Formats: sequence, C-alpha cells, structure tokens
Amino acid sequence: MTTATDMQKEAAGFSTQELLQRVEALKKEMNAVILAHYYTLPEIQQAADIVGDSLALARAAEQNSADVIVFAGVYFMAETAKILNPGKLVLMPDAGAGCPLADSCPEEEFRAFREAHPDAIAITYVNSTAAIKKLSDIICTSSNAVHIVRQIPPEQQIIFGPDRNLGAWVKKQTGRDMLLWQGFCYVHEAYSELYMIQSKAMHPGAELIAHPECREEVLRHASFVGSTSALLDYTEKSPSQSFIVATEPGILYEMEKRSPGKTFIPAPKDPANPRSVCKQMKQNTLEKLYLCMVNRAPEITVDEQLREGALKSIRRMLEMSA
Repeated sequence: MTTATDMQKEAAGFSTQELLQRVEALKKEMNAVILAHYYTLPEIQQAADIVGDSLALARAAEQNSADVIVFAGVYFMAETAKILNPGKLVLMPDAGAGCPLADSCPEEEFRAFREAHPDAIAITYVNSTAAIKKLSDIICTSSNAVHIVRQIPPEQQIIFGPDRNLGAWVKKQTGRDMLLWQGFCYVHEAYSELYMIQSKAMHPGAELIAHPECREEVLRHASFVGSTSALLDYTEKSPSQSFIVATEPGILYEMEKRSPGKTFIPAPKDPANPRSVCKQMKQNTLEKLYLCMVNRAPEITVDEQLREGALKSIRRMLEMSA
C-alpha cells in the first residue's frame, strides 16, 4: 500500500518538467482549473491555467466550468473561491499558507470596531478572513478600491480595513475621510523611503513603480502606483525600458515574460526590515501542487452560514466592479 510518505518521496524525485506533465494529466483527469497568484513561484505560474491578482482570480473562481478548483495562493484566496463555489471541490497545495495581513484583523476586535461606528459601512480588502467578510458590507481589491469608494455617497461614513496603507492611498485618491483599520502587509511595509531614493540614484533611467500597500513616503517617489495587474499593464505600455518594482518580486516573472526586452529591478530591501518577499506565497511548491491533486487534499471548506454571510459582501464587490 502506497503511503503519503511514499508519494512525497516519489514526487521529490521528479524533475520540474515531469511534475508539470503529471499536473497537466491530473488536471484533465479531474476536470480541474489551477488558479495562481502572480506572487507564487515561476513553476507554479507555468502550471496554472489562470495567473492573476486578487480581483482577476475572484472572477476566475466564479466563472469556470471545472469540477475542481486548485488554488495556489494564500488561504483567504482559496477560502474566497469556496465561498463562490460551494458545490465544487477546492484544493490548496499548502493550507498553512496564510496571510499575516488578514490575521491582523481578528473577528471580535473588528466587530467591536464596527459597533463603535454603527452608521458607517465597512469596505474591506479581500485580504481578509471569511469571518471579516461576513462582518463587512463590500469587499474590494487594490484594483477596484478607488472605484468602489467613489460609488459611496459623500455623506456616508466609511470604515476601511484591514490595510492602512492601501486605505491611506484610497483616501488620497478619493478625498474621503475614512476610518482605517491599522493592519499592514509586511512585504510592502518593508520598503523604506531611504532605499527607494538610493535605488533611483543607482538606476537613474529606471521608473519606480509601486503597489499602494507600500507606505506613503515610498509612494510619493513612484512615477506610477497601482495594483499588481495595473503595474503589469503599465510596464507593457510605458516607453520606459527599465523599472524599479516595489511590490512582491514574484511579479517580475510575468513582467519579464510580457516585456522580454525590458529590465525589471526588485526594489531594495531595508536591511533593518528585510522581509519584502511573501514567504507564505512561496509555500506553494510544484511538488505540493502535484500531491494535493493526487490526494485531493488539503480541501478547503467553509461553514454554510459563514459562507452565505461572506458571499453578500463579495457579490457587492463583483457587481460594483462590472
């Protein structure tokens, strides 16, 4: 009888190409779709049917004919896919790949925050747990946050969470005085103004582009600020030939693929805070992807009452983003 340990040993002996071929065969056998975030490893992106940012992947999770969704990302993303597809099997290569930003907003504390501002509506970043989504009115992503906030009547008070840097950027773009939850993404928080200035001096011909989860003092030096997909589109269309990229460096794989003649420089890390790589995204390995499809586990499940509550705020996002 083949044990899980035996399968792990066998998978460890396969080359990258062999694993890609086996994943492809399993995908057809299971009628599965593989969704992967831009921050995952290059070989995961190679195996995926759809690679995207949070908004694109949420849409892809809803609009597919597969029986099985394999989500290579962090836990809240696979959880969102299950919320949108209760009748489908949703798998994740490593269910321990969480999101510290999502974890920074505990359910009871957020409930108390909402109760302290009973007249406010809560617009919550998709980087949040199902429990927080259930407590929210509208979900957003970095791609659509400004668009959604601009649709809210100006007299309506807004709670925005959990990312304070994204919230501050949205406030600046919209002129809305929102109440911000004080969470942050450790990857983007790790970029510092000093090292951005130094990098621009070292690469005088390069444009600095940044994700809005970065701190405001970093964003002020960027020639373009946008979501992961917006950064990608910008580098394709910009006449510039060189870019300093202040977001998780996994995106450079897709940037280089789309614009092979251009140069992409990862924004430098602050030695005092050298964490500008999402280790949770990198927990999704090709070997784990293969094994999760073979074993049909780890499976992502969501309590039905929780799912129905969270679905309402996600649906509002999708409706308002159309």
